[in-house]
Amino acid sequence: MVLFFSTAIMVVIVCCLFNYNLTAIDKNDNSKIMVIIPSGASVKQIGNMLEEQGLIRNANFFYFYCKIYDVDTLKATTYELSKNMDLKKIIDVLEKGNSYNPDEISITFNEGITMRRVASIIAKRTNNNEDDVFALLKDESYLDELIANYWFITDAIKNPDIYYSLEGYLYPNTYNFKNKDVTVRDIFKTMLDETEKVLAKYETQINSSSYNVHEILTLASMVEQEAPKVDYRNKIASVFLNRLKTKMSLGSDVTAYYGSKIDMDGSTRLTTAQLNDVNPYNTRVSSMAGKLPVGPISNVSETSIKAVLEPIETDFYYFVADKNGLMYFMKTYSEHLAQINKLKKDGLWLG
Repeated sequence: MVLFFSTAIMVVIVCCLFNYNLTAIDKNDNSKIMVIIPSGASVKQIGNMLEEQGLIRNANFFYFYCKIYDVDTLKATTYELSKNMDLKKIIDVLEKGNSYNPDEISITFNEGITMRRVASIIAKRTNNNEDDVFALLKDESYLDELIANYWFITDAIKNPDIYYSLEGYLYPNTYNFKNKDVTVRDIFKTMLDETEKVLAKYETQINSSSYNVHEILTLASMVEQEAPKVDYRNKIASVFLNRLKTKMSLGSDVTAYYGSKIDMDGSTRLTTAQLNDVNPYNTRVSSMAGKLPVGPISNVSETSIKAVLEPIETDFYYFVADKNGLMYFMKTYSEHLAQINKLKKDGLWLG
């Protein structure tokens, strides 16, 4: 009887130890630990490495477990593991392997940035320079190739008055590339492929619109620049569309900034001459009445594209923003002037 109970106690102890060694070192610690498994490393060597890194409790148990469950295909590569992973999870990851690449780079292109900023980011994050970007944007054969390969790109991008041919066509997002040697062509292809995915959702609406894709992206870029908050974009799109229908000038300061090749970062105010400069982008001048800029003035988010394709119906023809980012929409010019005067009186005027 004593022998029976002793054996039972031993079985319980072994089971507890077995389960204990299976558990994660720290369920609340999800910080990444880099582990490099060299080619030809044995299960014992891998176990020792994992124990040294504090990822498993016991290297001998790791070896024992792998033998019991016939684990012998642990792949040599670099892993990012965490102490919140239990033994089974760690072994599963090591069996599957991965395509970890220590040279991989991640590049973020924020919404609403211009091509000049895109070029600057590419120059900083890769082995290309800004001239490489601008040279490709002027490459006629490259542009023809894009027109042939993407349904949403047309000859409109080759208009000689356009500053940067693909402005507005490169979708803002975070992208991963193999290393810093990635070419500008590959970066653009990745971004254009993303644009295609986004626009495909609205292809039916685009085809039924009275505006073509180039015009839609141009309008969307203006909405992107004018709207401090996403919630206002449908209304801003409505104002622009109402003005276009009645052949009014769009009167948009953001197009004047772009026409003068000045980014709207709050550091520079346009002069009267710049605001009134006649160029194919500046919609403040009378000669642009009822017209869109010759092309987009920044990259655009999906929300701005959707705002142009699905604007709310209003009878607004004017809008103005205050220092706090709040926007006010008006039907008439007299209401517009009254709102501006009120903002000035309240100390909220941006001008």
